[in-house]
Amino acid sequence: MKTTKITGLLFILGALGVFIPYTILNITFDYPDILRQDVGLVLTKFHQGGNTLILTWWLFAILGLPMLVAYKQLGMKLENKSVSVSWLTTIGIIGLVVQMIGLLRWTFVVPILASNYYLGNDTTKEIAKAMFQVVHQYGGVVLGEHLGQLFTIIWVIGITRVLQVNKLVPVWINWLGYGSSFVYLFAQAELFATVIPSFPVWDMAGFVGSTLWLVWLISLGVDLIRTKKSF
Repeated sequence: MKTTKITGLLFILGALGVFIPYTILNITFDYPDILRQDVGLVLTKFHQGGNTLILTWWLFAILGLPMLVAYKQLGMKLENKSVSVSWLTTIGIIGLVVQMIGLLRWTFVVPILASNYYLGNDTTKEIAKAMFQVVHQYGGVVLGEHLGQLFTIIWVIGITRVLQVNKLVPVWINWLGYGSSFVYLFAQAELFATVIPSFPVWDMAGFVGSTLWLVWLISLGVDLIRTKKSF
């Protein structure tokens, strides 16, 4: 029971650790809407944000670390409930790790490109813009958003199914898990639209889906802390 409560606490800490810096970035950097702006504007605003903005991005990437432990601990508790839990845990952890790797580009790569753009001549500016697009497309779109989000969705659906079948959490938490995953999946359309401009997109899918995912994590964490059921 003590381990279950610790797992719940880790889910809450990890979810809040992601939500708080995300909210700060939304206010101070207009993230993620700014990514739809001209690259030059993105790099200029980033450079003007200074060290505070760089550290905020680092916190955004790192403060989700408690979830890695929570994923593993929950997986260990559920392994005897379903043969799929082991690989689901692996998928979930990979999803978190690649999202962290994608986010860390804002701490260790983008500052250099932003400085080169802001202080450089016309040629340097064009090179910085081109390099940002490549880094963003691979580190952000491919790793962080496509693989990271897709693997997270798979983990949420799979773990929710195990929890549902074994009646380990309230029904509304299960439906929140399924619902957040369904909405979050629509965010993948925006990624395809970066290479297929005509691809239909729901602009709010990423924000709504990720927010519901964090609410689900916190709800699951609270229930694990309060539960008297044996996992």
